[in-house]
Amino acid sequence: MHIDWLSGIPVIPEHPLLLWAFALTAGAVLFFALSAALRIARTRLQRRAEMPGHPLARSLSEVLRRTNSVLLLILSLLIGAEIVGAPLPWSGRNAQHLWFVLVTLQLALWFDRALDVGLAHALAARGQASTVTATLFRFLLRTLVAVIALLAMLDNLGVNITALVASLGIGGVAVALAVQTILSDLFASISIGLDKPFEAGDFIVFGQVAGSIEHVGLKTTRIRSLGGEQIVCSNTELLKQTIQNYKRMQQRRIVFTVRITYMTAVDEAAAVPGLIRGQIERQPETRYDRAHLARFGENALEYEAVYYVMTADYNRYMDIQQEINLGVMRELDARGIALALPERVVRVAAPSSREPGSPAPARPGTAFAIPPAP
Repeated sequence: MHIDWLSGIPVIPEHPLLLWAFALTAGAVLFFALSAALRIARTRLQRRAEMPGHPLARSLSEVLRRTNSVLLLILSLLIGAEIVGAPLPWSGRNAQHLWFVLVTLQLALWFDRALDVGLAHALAARGQASTVTATLFRFLLRTLVAVIALLAMLDNLGVNITALVASLGIGGVAVALAVQTILSDLFASISIGLDKPFEAGDFIVFGQVAGSIEHVGLKTTRIRSLGGEQIVCSNTELLKQTIQNYKRMQQRRIVFTVRITYMTAVDEAAAVPGLIRGQIERQPETRYDRAHLARFGENALEYEAVYYVMTADYNRYMDIQQEINLGVMRELDARGIALALPERVVRVAAPSSREPGSPAPARPGTAFAIPPAP
C-alpha cells in the first residue's frame, strides 16, 4: 500500500530524516484524531444506551473501549509514513505482513470483548449462572478467538498451517482420549451451568441420595445429605441420573387415609368425607381436591383424601398435615366415631372329656381380638 498524493509537492524535501519527521508528525496528529473520534463515539453510544430502544449501544461502547492504544499508534505512524512517502526499513511485502498482523490483533481484541459482552447478556437472560461455569465458558471462547487469530497471522506470514492444524488435531485427539473423563466432567459442568437443572441451595433426590446442593465445581458436585455428611458426585454421573428437584416444586400433592371401625352407622360414615373436607379447607395455603370412602378394608372402612399444599416447604406441609389430622380426630370423637385399629381374631376351642375314638361334640370356640404388638 503506497499513498503518494504528496510525493510531487516540492515543499517536502527528499531527505529520509526530514521525511520521517513529517511522518511522525502526521502519525501523531492522526493518532490523536482517531483517539478523539473513538472517545466521541463511545460518549454518544453511552448516551444512547440510557435511552429506551437501544439495547446494542452499550455493547458497542464496551467493544470500542477494547481498542488498544499501542496498536492504534503504530497504525497511525504507518499511515503517516505512507502518506509522506518516508522510506521503510523493510520491503513492501514485510510492510503488508505488518499491516495484517496489526489489524488482526485489533480485530481479535474487539471480537474478544464482543464475545465477553454477548456471553454476559446471554447468561443474564437465563438467570445467574455459577461463577465456575461462566469463567470456563469465557476461557474456551477466548481461546478459540486467539487460536483463529494466530492461525490467520501465521498463514499471512507464509507458514504452512495445514500441517500445523493436522498436527494439532492429532495431538488434540490423543490428549482427549487420555483425559476423556476429566473433559466429560468439564463439559457436564458447562451443561449444568447453562441448562441449570439445579443450583446451589436446591434440595434434590436421585437414586439413594437426598440432600442440598452446596457447590457445583468443574469436575464434581458436592451435596450435603440429610444425615449431615457431604456427598461428592461426578458431574457426568450426576447428569445420567433422573433428578428430582424439590426446591422448584410449586405445589405438593398430598394423599392420606383415614380408617374408622365397621361398627360405625351408615349415616355417620357418610358424613366423614365432609368432615375431612372441612378440616382441609380450614387450613391456609391448601387446595381441596377430593375425599371418598375408597374401600372396605380388612378390618376398617378406609377413606382416601387428596389435597394440595401451595408451597414447597416440607416443614410447612407437615404442620398443615398435623393440624388436619388433629382436627379430624376431634370431629370423629365429637360424633362418637372410633378410629379403627389393626387387630387379629384368634379362636380357642375349650378341651372336652370324651371316649377315645368318639366324635368331638360340635361346640363353638371362644373368639377374642388381640391387638398387634407395637
